[in-house]
Amino acid sequence: MSGARWGPAAGGRTPPRILAAMHPRWIAALCAGALCLTGCAGDESGYDVLIRGGTVYDGSGSPPVVTDVGIRGDRIAALGDLAGAEAAQVLDASGMAVSPGFINMLSWANESLIVDGRSLGDIRQGVTLEVLGEGSSMGPANDAMKADFLDDFVSWLGGTEAAARALGLPPDAPLEVPWTTLGEYLSFLERKGVATNVASFIGATTVRIHEIGYEDRPPTADELERMRALVRTAMEEGAVGVSSALIYTPGFFADTDELIALAEVAAEYDGMYISHMRSEGARLLESVEELITIAREAGIRAEIYHLKAAGRENWHKLEDVIARVEQVRAEGLGITADMYTYTAGSTGLDAAMPPWVQEGGYDAWAERIRDPEIRARVVEEMSTPTDEWENLLLASGPEGALLVGFRNGELRHYQGMTLAEVAEERGTPPEETAIDLVIEDGTRVQVVYFLMSEENVRRQIALPWVSFDSDAASMAPEGIFLQNSTHPRAYGNFARLLGRYVREEGVIPLEEAVRKLTSLPAANLRISDRGRLAEGYFADVVVFDPATIIDHATYQDAHQLATGVTHVFVNGVMVLEDSEPTGAMSGRFVRGPGWRGDKLTGLN
Repeated sequence: MSGARWGPAAGGRTPPRILAAMHPRWIAALCAGALCLTGCAGDESGYDVLIRGGTVYDGSGSPPVVTDVGIRGDRIAALGDLAGAEAAQVLDASGMAVSPGFINMLSWANESLIVDGRSLGDIRQGVTLEVLGEGSSMGPANDAMKADFLDDFVSWLGGTEAAARALGLPPDAPLEVPWTTLGEYLSFLERKGVATNVASFIGATTVRIHEIGYEDRPPTADELERMRALVRTAMEEGAVGVSSALIYTPGFFADTDELIALAEVAAEYDGMYISHMRSEGARLLESVEELITIAREAGIRAEIYHLKAAGRENWHKLEDVIARVEQVRAEGLGITADMYTYTAGSTGLDAAMPPWVQEGGYDAWAERIRDPEIRARVVEEMSTPTDEWENLLLASGPEGALLVGFRNGELRHYQGMTLAEVAEERGTPPEETAIDLVIEDGTRVQVVYFLMSEENVRRQIALPWVSFDSDAASMAPEGIFLQNSTHPRAYGNFARLLGRYVREEGVIPLEEAVRKLTSLPAANLRISDRGRLAEGYFADVVVFDPATIIDHATYQDAHQLATGVTHVFVNGVMVLEDSEPTGAMSGRFVRGPGWRGDKLTGLN
């Protein structure tokens, strides 16, 4: 094994490779029993893992120090000169950086983790916590929502048998969603096995669908109270806050008062409000004001998802956004943001069409755009500048809209082509082409939109109150994931920060980058005992080479793993060894500050 050596072997000790493959609860039980010898958790005379001589970036932002890190069980037991100490596993980290595990503030690994719990795309970049739930969350789900999920899941995986296997259902069992609430979903992931830790926001869109469906109307008083009750339950189950995604239907239909009412409940549990704001372009400043208003009125911390100024004509607005956020922060309002390290975003062709045509969900949307009169109106609105809704196609232009994801196999030859190129090949205008593709694919179609400036990306990276997100699933370059392309941020966002922007361009020093990847988001989320290398904290630890870490994914070839991360521990268990997954699934459901486990059954 390169870059590591085994420590002294005490007779009868469980080999570390076996420990790595065991569930953390089994490890605890073993160490508590008669078989536990020197080096097991709870034995003060040794460590399970000793990382020697690494350059330790503890997550605080302080300059690094060359020292040792001792891990016992699922916690960091010691930092300092541990010469002479015994350990079951000793890693020589000379010349390597040792840091807390990175936190992905916006992950779309909801379904990819069900299919492949290794979370390889993110683990290879040092991510140890996936934070889910941008506007939509995996619970609470009523029967209709479960049916919709299964339809999409089966279609993606190519059949009910594959879906049942992914969900861990017995071969003869009926195909069903084995969770209802958000907490049950996260517990399901933990039981099924995931390499990374998982946490989630409760989606404002999800509770709206649960009670109202896809209609464009405000909730009644009773419906709003039920929505608030769903948020309350999720917070007590361990959600970290409530989230919104306001350019997409039906989240677009929620007004500010509705969002305040939901955020008030999350605030009772010290949760956060986080938002894909109503506009990142034409009404960027007004959307920031809405977020600030929600934070003030609800008495809650708030974060801007994937901060950006989208569209060339809006790039100059970033400085006004920064000034406004820093003004209210100075007044004591807890406003933060996260970002990805690219000049392109990614979403669907729904972000190219007006929200009114999408009311009722995909089937209603597709039916409307088949009507010639409605279609003509949609085409006109798609090509007309407006500040009433967010038109990403107008912001990027057809030549800046790269098609990357189709469900219909007959359309996949368009992957890697721009909408302008497909329109030219088909001999139809770009707007008509977009409408046709949505109908033919049976989905919104996944698109990469080129929207931002490189200068603004660098400016945002340097802001002390900005953390980082991939805004993507965590995939592996194999199997079902290769059916479609994706945005390179799925494989490269965090490595790109450390390789390009820290090492090559010097935008911020490495210790500051580590702080913004670890203790900053952990503090914003109010997650205890994570985000730092400190005694008593959970042993989520990354060993990486700061001289070589880099991303390789590109827009034309996105399924390429990052390199430079050597070892990753999650809750004290090695999940990545010499840059290869060990197969260990030691990730846990990380609960927010409002967790009331003693009041809940099945979630303790």
